Amino acid sequence: MMKRLMAMIPPRRAPLVTLAIVLATIAGFLVFEHLLGYVPCALCLEQRWPYYIALPIILAAWFVSREANLGRWPTWLMALVGVIFVVSAILGLRHAGVEWGWWEGPADCGGGAGAMSGSIADLNAALSGNTTIVPCDKAAWRFLGISLAGYNFLISLALAAVSFIPAYAAWKERHET
Repeated sequence: MMKRLMAMIPPRRAPLVTLAIVLATIAGFLVFEHLLGYVPCALCLEQRWPYYIALPIILAAWFVSREANLGRWPTWLMALVGVIFVVSAILGLRHAGVEWGWWEGPADCGGGAGAMSGSIADLNAALSGNTTIVPCDKAAWRFLGISLAGYNFLISLALAAVSFIPAYAAWKERHET
């Protein structure tokens, strides 16, 4: 599978492809939240962190991959990004499992964590009972039977695979000589 993926995405292009997918995914969840009005639950918000953490690392990998004399830095940075997206896939699977009832979600899930901005008005609304409760075990949206958490799982797996291309190419190069 990695050979086919490498045929489509050369190791030097992996940071740019990963960057494009990450930016599109971040834009997607912000559109769902701010334009379409889907308030994220606590698990949804948790799933965003790997994208935010990976973004500057991907930018660094892309920048250093353009330099010829920086050795394996792009490879190591992209391998780190791959690990981050393996964790992201686990978070997506965890949330999808909660939605499908395969296991229990966290006790604090469903408190409408995405609805509060920390302002006094939001605090007053929460105290008066006017907040929207966003349960983690109910998928707010599905397409082809897959929820947003499920799509995060799939996207994260794809991002991990693309991120590991430079490391696989370096490993293959070392072991073929």
